[in-house]
Amino acid sequence: MHSFHRFNVLGTAISFRTESDPALIEEARDIVEERYKELQERSGGRYGRDELLSFLVLGVADELLKTQQSLQEVEERLANMLRRIEEAS
Repeated sequence: MHSFHRFNVLGTAISFRTESDPALIEEARDIVEERYKELQERSGGRYGRDELLSFLVLGVADELLKTQQSLQEVEERLANMLRRIEEAS
C-alpha cells in the first residue's frame, strides 16, 4: 500500500507517495543531508548548491554500482558453490 510522505530535504519541501518504510525514508534523508554537509565543508565554499548536489548524486550512484557489482560477484560464487554441491551429490 502506498503512503503519502511530506518533509524537508536540504531546505526543500517535498511530497510523494511510496511503498517504502517511513523509517527508511527518514534514514535516507538523513544520509543525504549528512553527505551534503560533508561536501559543503570539504569544498570550502568553492561550489554552489547545484554542483554539490551533482557530486552527491554521482557519489551515491557510484556506491550503488559498486554494491550491485559486489552482489553479482557473490551471487556468481554462490551459484558455483551450489553447482559443485549438486555435482558432488
